Amino acid sequence: MNATIAELKNRLEAALVSAFGADLAGTDPMLVPTSNPKFGDYQANVAMSLAKRLGKAPRAIAQEISQQLQIDDLCESPEIAGPGFINLTLKPAYLQTQLTAMAGDSRLGIAAVKEPKKVVVDFSSPNIAKEMHVGHLRSTIIGDSIARILEFQGHDVLRLNHVGDWGTQFGMLITYLREVAPEALTTADALDLGDLVAFYKKAKQRFDEDSEFQERSRQEVVRLQSGAEDTLRAWRLLCDQSRREFQVIYDLLDIQLTERGESFYNSRLGQVVEDLDQLGLLVEDQGAKCVFLEGFTNREGNPLPLIIQKSDGGYNYATTDLAAIRYRVQQDQSDRLIYVTDAGQANHFAQVFQVARRAGWIPESVEIVHVPFGLVQGEDGKKLKTRSGDTVRLRDLLDEAVERARADIGARVAEERQESEDFIDQVAKAVGLSAVKYADLSQNRTSNYIFSYDKMLDLKGNTAPYMLYAYARIQGISRKGDIDFTQLGSDVQMVLEHETELALAKHLLQFSTALSEVEQDLFPNRLCDYLFQLSQKFNVFYDREQGVPVLNAPEPARTSRLVLCDLTARTLKLGLSLLGIQVLERM
Repeated sequence: MNATIAELKNRLEAALVSAFGADLAGTDPMLVPTSNPKFGDYQANVAMSLAKRLGKAPRAIAQEISQQLQIDDLCESPEIAGPGFINLTLKPAYLQTQLTAMAGDSRLGIAAVKEPKKVVVDFSSPNIAKEMHVGHLRSTIIGDSIARILEFQGHDVLRLNHVGDWGTQFGMLITYLREVAPEALTTADALDLGDLVAFYKKAKQRFDEDSEFQERSRQEVVRLQSGAEDTLRAWRLLCDQSRREFQVIYDLLDIQLTERGESFYNSRLGQVVEDLDQLGLLVEDQGAKCVFLEGFTNREGNPLPLIIQKSDGGYNYATTDLAAIRYRVQQDQSDRLIYVTDAGQANHFAQVFQVARRAGWIPESVEIVHVPFGLVQGEDGKKLKTRSGDTVRLRDLLDEAVERARADIGARVAEERQESEDFIDQVAKAVGLSAVKYADLSQNRTSNYIFSYDKMLDLKGNTAPYMLYAYARIQGISRKGDIDFTQLGSDVQMVLEHETELALAKHLLQFSTALSEVEQDLFPNRLCDYLFQLSQKFNVFYDREQGVPVLNAPEPARTSRLVLCDLTARTLKLGLSLLGIQVLERM
């Protein structure tokens, strides 16, 4: 199935060439969904943009395009409106054919891409010896959703976790632990991660205040980099312990990742410096080796340097990121590199990408993009923190969401029916975790957003519970009517007469367009918006006053409407799964 809007664009482009010649081949017909159903389903606005070029009135241009437009199999006759809008209304017969094809396809009519790409999605990236906090929430679930959508579209996706597992912090921590808890450097799990985090904070304080400790820490980093066995063993123990704690969160959120931390690139950093030097890009500045950037200046207006190797011979994040780009392009053979981090790192990545391009390490055929996101804020509009001022642990945030969902579901179930504790626990976990994910993904990722349990767990509005309830409601129709949706048949006679049926049918056919948009621009909130509107349109369709009967409708309307219900449920299930959210058969 070709997406309806894509097919209409092809027909309009052909009509432009037929009407005005080959010079207009490839002209964007400027086709968009109409803002008001009374003007049809789609509107082409290209006539106004061609008036000066063709020396004709826009309405006359629109008329000539319409006369050449071959869409009898898709739409009613085009209508010219206003100064030259071409309004198009889909035929019920076309909708019926498309829905029948959609119903008979496990992918709901969405074909995999013809030319799959090798895509690296770099996301989550916590630091060893630190607990995952609310700041990791957005990267983890935005990155996971992008990866899921690209995988469904047919791309070969490598989900990379670029963990902070190397550098000065380990020299600091190992030096401190040698003094206060040496057993943690030789024995697995001698400390729990919470204690390790507390020791890290104390080590950092000592490092900042004690020059002798600072020097010993730097020597420990040198020992680590040179492969000293006792330091390496301590480093591995710390990494393994943190890794197990991270996995608890990843399992809870159903996140799949391949770890490839900063240490992976350690042996490749010297080559980065050497090759940049041979390319003539390196300049020594106050003992450090730098690349001076184009378009970035300091306060004095001079070009800003990106330090590649520090004056003491050490490397930094930029060096590691350059090594990672080279590896991902050359060894992983990637066509698209996607970095999902907070907006505060936008300048860093712009600078690193510039250096990599100037070095010739990013071919023209490779797309590299930073996917930035804003802050998670408390209801006071400030950065989300605990009452004591600490950063909120991600595990605590998720646990509270589940507990709040459980209290709400338990109270609601007690008023309506009897359910087992296992059922309530299962639903609470699904609803609580889904609510947190969806509340984040439904925002424009570039914006800050306010974290509110009350809003995200609301059964009304653009929330996960609202969507999950719509799905469960359709499964309730199946149970009430003893209907097996899989046995409705593949040659159902679709009947689309009522306005709510038509609105639902048209929206179902826009699913592939919503996914294509996310594939291109990497904004998962577009898919959230689509699913929310789908749930709304279904609820209007099934509403006792505004909608139509389903189980009590006469044939063939009854079976046709059951197919609409099933398609809605399947689209919700697939769409939510691409956001990392699993549906519930009952709530």
